[in-house]
Amino acid sequence: MFAKVLSGAAVGLDGVLVEVETDILSGLPSFNIVGLPDKAVGESRERVRSALKNINKDYFPDKKLTVNLAPGDLPKEGPSFDLPIAISILLANGSLSADVKEALFLGELSLDGTLRATKGILPVVLLSRERGIKRVFVPEKNSLEAAIVSGIEVYPAKNLRQIILHLSGVKLMKRAKTVSYKKYLRDDEHDFDMSDIRGQEFVKRAIEVAVSGGHNILLKGPPGAGKTLIARTIPSILPPLTFDEAIEVTKIYSISGLLDGNSLMVNRPFRNPHHTTSHIGLIGGSTIPRPGEVSLAHRGILFLDEFPEFPRHVLEALRQPLEDGHVVVSRAKQRIQFPSRFMLVAALNPCPCGFYGDPNHECRCTTREILRYQKRVSGPMLDRIDIHVDVPAVKVAKIVADEENKAESSKIIRKRVIKARLAQEARFKSKKILTNSEMTNRDIREFCKIDNEAREILKQALVKLSLSARAYHKVLKIAQTIADLDSSDLIQRQHVLEALQYRPKLENS
Repeated sequence: MFAKVLSGAAVGLDGVLVEVETDILSGLPSFNIVGLPDKAVGESRERVRSALKNINKDYFPDKKLTVNLAPGDLPKEGPSFDLPIAISILLANGSLSADVKEALFLGELSLDGTLRATKGILPVVLLSRERGIKRVFVPEKNSLEAAIVSGIEVYPAKNLRQIILHLSGVKLMKRAKTVSYKKYLRDDEHDFDMSDIRGQEFVKRAIEVAVSGGHNILLKGPPGAGKTLIARTIPSILPPLTFDEAIEVTKIYSISGLLDGNSLMVNRPFRNPHHTTSHIGLIGGSTIPRPGEVSLAHRGILFLDEFPEFPRHVLEALRQPLEDGHVVVSRAKQRIQFPSRFMLVAALNPCPCGFYGDPNHECRCTTREILRYQKRVSGPMLDRIDIHVDVPAVKVAKIVADEENKAESSKIIRKRVIKARLAQEARFKSKKILTNSEMTNRDIREFCKIDNEAREILKQALVKLSLSARAYHKVLKIAQTIADLDSSDLIQRQHVLEALQYRPKLENS
């Protein structure tokens, strides 16, 4: 007796179709799973056996039972194959008669047949739609995640018995309703708001420019100046994810098991790893490749506080994702590519004690200590950061200012950011890029229109400031973002002058 059921697995961010084949033969009772299963898949034997027997003792055959997960050269991991294995056994045993050619099953079983939430649902449901599979059966806790995908019937189930009754035609299950993306969008309250920051107008303007164009930014200043607080206000001015971006980000969080009950990621991620994070934790990897912090921050913010405290080899590993927008993790059995198009926000002190150059505090560090500290971050790494801003200590008068002098709120700034992002979306509609920071040299020549006065200032800056070709293009990209904030079709004199202010004091290019 033979039966075949469709299931799927997530490889990287993509779904792969897996055929679950079950063959029941006469002989001594045994239960074997083949097809490169990992330990979690191997343990499905006990979960499936107990689940079937607890529903009906006749559901599990006391014969030689072999389950094959095809293709055989693809490593299978996780407990999501429990449900398809159970269904295939029921079909092969004759306990269930149903047409499942156009159905796909995913889910982990508990010993009593209850279905548990499973990682990596979204990539497999998207694959099902591409392959023309009409029905998908998933655990109820994953139903909202699966129902994001339109054009496919999603059946959420609490337990295995419910699916058996549905397939038998005894009691049909209700389909999950597809919810439009607009209904997911909401204005969340943020813990930190730009209006809470006293002073630092220049720094807040730099943050606005950086977020509008997706530019990497470095905040440098003494302890207590507000670097971390300013960075934590960034989520309050970020524009919402577009639907395509939301699907991308949700897939990453789905395979990582980090959705935490959310059906769809609608807010841009803000990741803040500790400086003790390992290379694998930041970039991704492990025996079976998993996304790291750079991928979890995709289309959002990666905030690295105490930048020089990160190990040098960890920071150097950031250079590829910053340049390419993706990470390639190679292992003996597979090579996986994860997207990592994020905005880097880094914060550092000027020296170990933090007060080098501060007029109000005496620096206790020796020249050698200061140089050693500053060299922890390499020149090529700093060169990949577009905007460098000094964050001075806030003056007392600003701290005790009256409420009447309250600064602009994040909501007002966010409107300007969204307007600038929409201008970029229209500009790059024929390209695969979304923000000014992603422009190549060819894109800069095509899209950056600059007036004669601004061009002359740039020429003078090239000579007087000894700007390299890379620094020149960075200035142009930032100037384009400032022009977008001003709703200007041309890069003008004031846009270039402001962009030049965001260069580091010592050029590393």
